[in-house]
Amino acid sequence: MRIDILTVVPELLASPLNESILKRAQEKGLVEIHIHNIRDYTEDKHRTTDDYPFGGEAGMVMKIEPIYRCIEALKAEREYDEVIYTSPDGIRYDQHEANRLSTLDNLIILCGHYKGIDYRIREHLVTREISIGDYVLTGGELAACIIADSVIRIIPGAIGDEASALTDCFQDNLLAPPVYTRRVQRLESARRAPLGQFRPNRPLEGGAGLGAHQTAAARFAERRIRLTICVTT
Repeated sequence: MRIDILTVVPELLASPLNESILKRAQEKGLVEIHIHNIRDYTEDKHRTTDDYPFGGEAGMVMKIEPIYRCIEALKAEREYDEVIYTSPDGIRYDQHEANRLSTLDNLIILCGHYKGIDYRIREHLVTREISIGDYVLTGGELAACIIADSVIRIIPGAIGDEASALTDCFQDNLLAPPVYTRRVQRLESARRAPLGQFRPNRPLEGGAGLGAHQTAAARFAERRIRLTICVTT
């Protein structure tokens, strides 16, 4: 897989895309990540990538010309399965979309900035718009990192134990059950139940508005279990 990320602040992407699982996946040759500074595709001495919006509204808008040149230069070298734009009005990103993207070969991720991009880019160049949630970020760089991380970690070989990735939260719309370390010396509860009974028989259902920690807390509160775990040091 190859992922090309287009941005006006490439420095924001250097660290998160070159550590941990993402670093190892690149070293194994499973994925290539290339960062492109949109300013390199400008033609003025100030390397301008933004302009005032038509109509005189507040804020700045990313210009179409440098983005067009960058995308066209990449497309001249290879075909791309998706040109993704990180947008607040895109589809809500989830595990199913990450799974789908992980099966593709070449992706472009365009990071929005300022008040957004010239809409003609979205009309003629972008094939997929993705939102990571209903809140505002300074730019799309962090969203691009989230997309890249969630996609790369499920590529076969990226994680040492592939079964671990397949049992992550939100695979099949389920949350993973509570987990414990192995070195438990003593477990006390109101029911004196074995440790295995504290793991639900099935994962918790997600998507009902509660986060994983909230759903798990609600389950334990309902069962009225009080745990005291002594860990061997």
